[in-house]
Amino acid sequence: MSELIVIGYEDRAVADKAFAAVQRLRDDHVVELNGLAVVSVDEDGKTHVDTPAKKEGEVALSATAGALWGMVFGIIILTPGIGVVGAAVGGLIGKLNQMGVDGKFRGKVQELLRPGSSAVVIMASKVTEDRFAAVMGPFGGTVLKTSLPEESERELAEQLAGPTAAG
Repeated sequence: MSELIVIGYEDRAVADKAFAAVQRLRDDHVVELNGLAVVSVDEDGKTHVDTPAKKEGEVALSATAGALWGMVFGIIILTPGIGVVGAAVGGLIGKLNQMGVDGKFRGKVQELLRPGSSAVVIMASKVTEDRFAAVMGPFGGTVLKTSLPEESERELAEQLAGPTAAG
């Protein structure tokens, strides 16, 4: 089971510091990351997503995992405003709803992301809660959290990957 944690901040600089702290927690094995991003909304209302590879030039997650969670983050954060319509996106939203990432959760995330604000979005398969809280607490922020069952994550990954050729 994974945890999806979204921590909203009024200031991008604080979000960037929190993002770096999460990476240090990963290095210290306090958190095992499946995905990590800083999402910010500029004053014009445009949403920007920065992942570890974009921010530091490192390959923190595999390309497949990065693409998978980039898509998930996009659906969670940008829906319904993405303007993309189709069975694939509808199916992904349906799967996210089954996983507990429903419209209510997405609405709370979108409320956090007003122009000028930022959020650190964390997908973690393991979190040592007390150590995580001790390090992240000083940054403040508004924390939203939901759990994602492992089986549902696998199904979501398969759905994002699309049909595979037999044989």
